[in-house]
Amino acid sequence: MKFIKFTTLFLAVAIIVALLSYQKVISKILLPQYIDWAYETDKQGLKSGTPLNAQELSLAIDIGIQNPEKVRIVYVDEVPFPYENFALKKLGEALGFIGEGIINNAQVFGYSIYVRHGYELDRPKLAHELVHVLQIERASLDHIITQHFSDLAEYGYDKAPLEVEAFKANKEYASDW
Repeated sequence: MKFIKFTTLFLAVAIIVALLSYQKVISKILLPQYIDWAYETDKQGLKSGTPLNAQELSLAIDIGIQNPEKVRIVYVDEVPFPYENFALKKLGEALGFIGEGIINNAQVFGYSIYVRHGYELDRPKLAHELVHVLQIERASLDHIITQHFSDLAEYGYDKAPLEVEAFKANKEYASDW
């Protein structure tokens, strides 16, 4: 009987410790790995991407981007994610970045906007992505990634504050070129 009580108590404590420490694992181990990967992804995008054309530059300036000439659009078959890192893959699935039935059409990494081939990056959609560039300019890539991961976990994609701000640009710039 004592063994069962001890085992039950031990399991309860272990579960509580695991629940309390998962945030530390994410913030101290996984988040820095993702941030490092995101910086490298931005660096690659800056080298291989296409600069904004005159219309797109005008939109970026109107949105308030300080350095619109740095923005690059990178067309890819699949928006990148660090699938090779098992722990980040699981985190991405938990946050809804990746997984069965999820198609990521566009994502910003610094000044690089990665866009999936076949996704029409019209004016409202580009405005949405440019707001994410602006958010990164206002803070930093580190800060925005940290906030976005936290917001996704707390609010979900549609209600995450950074997405809410970007969705406003979809509406404000709803008319096409």
